[in-house]
Amino acid sequence: MSETGVIDHYFYDEAAYDYHDGGYVPLEEPQTPQQPLHIPELLTPDKETATDMYYTIVAQEGESQLLPGKKTKTWSYNQALLGKTVVFKNGKTIHLHLVNHLPELTTFHWHGLAIPGPIEDGGCHAPVYPGGSRDVKFKINQPAAFVWLHAHPCPSTAEQVWHGLAAGAIVQDDHEASLPLPRNYGVDDIPVILQDRRFHEDNQWDYRVDYDPDGVAGPTPMINGTINPYFDVTTQRVRLRFLDGANRREFRLHFSDDLEFTQIAGDLSLLPHPVKMTKLLITCAERQEIIVDFGKYQPGDVVTLYSDDVPLLRFRIHEFAKDDTKLPDSLFETPDPAVDKDQPVHHVTLDGMDEAVAMNGKKFKMDRIDYKMPMGKVQLWDICNTNDAPGMIHPYHMHGTAFKVVSRNGREPYPNELGLKDTVAINPGEHVVIKVWFHVAGVFMYHCHIIEHEDGGMMAQLLVVDPAHPDKQYHLMDHMTLMKAFAEERHVPMDKLWLGGMESYKKMGMEM
Repeated sequence: MSETGVIDHYFYDEAAYDYHDGGYVPLEEPQTPQQPLHIPELLTPDKETATDMYYTIVAQEGESQLLPGKKTKTWSYNQALLGKTVVFKNGKTIHLHLVNHLPELTTFHWHGLAIPGPIEDGGCHAPVYPGGSRDVKFKINQPAAFVWLHAHPCPSTAEQVWHGLAAGAIVQDDHEASLPLPRNYGVDDIPVILQDRRFHEDNQWDYRVDYDPDGVAGPTPMINGTINPYFDVTTQRVRLRFLDGANRREFRLHFSDDLEFTQIAGDLSLLPHPVKMTKLLITCAERQEIIVDFGKYQPGDVVTLYSDDVPLLRFRIHEFAKDDTKLPDSLFETPDPAVDKDQPVHHVTLDGMDEAVAMNGKKFKMDRIDYKMPMGKVQLWDICNTNDAPGMIHPYHMHGTAFKVVSRNGREPYPNELGLKDTVAINPGEHVVIKVWFHVAGVFMYHCHIIEHEDGGMMAQLLVVDPAHPDKQYHLMDHMTLMKAFAEERHVPMDKLWLGGMESYKKMGMEM
């Protein structure tokens, strides 16, 4: 931290940054013409009442003009690539009609929503088959946040996200609406979905050629599905809602001129207090919201957002009205319920790299429950990355809840992770203690969010038991059911089926 109280360094262990990995793919600045940043449209509800919201969400194939020449074949929700932004209002009941127009099964996982599992949550047990649909209903009961939708069929989550099945969603609440924050969507409130791709012949993506069990990466940065984007700045303050939607890549973000910015939110809530920074590292699946003040710039200036030394997004400055709005010192009071004394500390280990990844020494099985805890109880979970140094940073994610980071190796959490989170990045050899509680019941996954790692088995399954219905049973599918469906849909025999995650099991001599 600088003498002015501004954080001027990245957190985490530098020796474990992804660029030390033997399979690391460096980002390269695109040599194609700059394009306006695509701002995903807001998805219009089919209907909205005082208490309910209704949406139809369609997974579909498309084509996107990403580079000069031939269009790239892409998958998406309700558009050609990625998806339209969905708005959820706290307190309302949400009705979703989920439709699959893809050539193979998919699921619709709401990453960050505290909703029942496994069906509403949309993990691997809730497939929607080609030409089919599924209707789900749930109530939003959580603070304002930027969450997201992505495919989650095991073991093809990574490949489907790579095809383009990822979209942002905004949870709104009265508290956030009362604060002096930019929220004119598309003007001063901008989602920034950070991804990367490699383009092959005729501008196409080829997941199998690019496959790496430690995470697929490409040299070309893609922001909101735009290659080499710029954004026209017409307001002094701009809110950027970052989502690391990459399969593997960490982004080390900073602006030209070491422009200072203010982080206001993380995964699932505002931060307790604004945090001033010049550098921000975001790992897979995390969200970080910042406010950038362009007040010192003049029309015609360009401010560039970088990851390391590669430009990601250029901000072209135009005329704007002077804005002296000050952020309050306090933004949010993070819930901190007392731990129930009858709940022992639960230990989770993130083990291995490449095909050897596992959780608590075991690879994931869809029809196995690895742990049970009561709904409404509060428990400490100790999450350990067992990789030897330098190892890898593993971003650990939990479905169906928000948690509070308590400590890192016995020390205070980082200043920008003091709000509610659903994903926390863990250094090699590090123990991160989190406080966990669920207000919904069901079956939920928890896993590393390097997506090839979860497909390869660094994932486990939790049963949250409702004390009012302690004997409720859940139908759990198995891997083979989904793999047979994939083989049929791809018109190949089972012995010719290739899904990235299958390789990790095979090379370890294990069955899925």
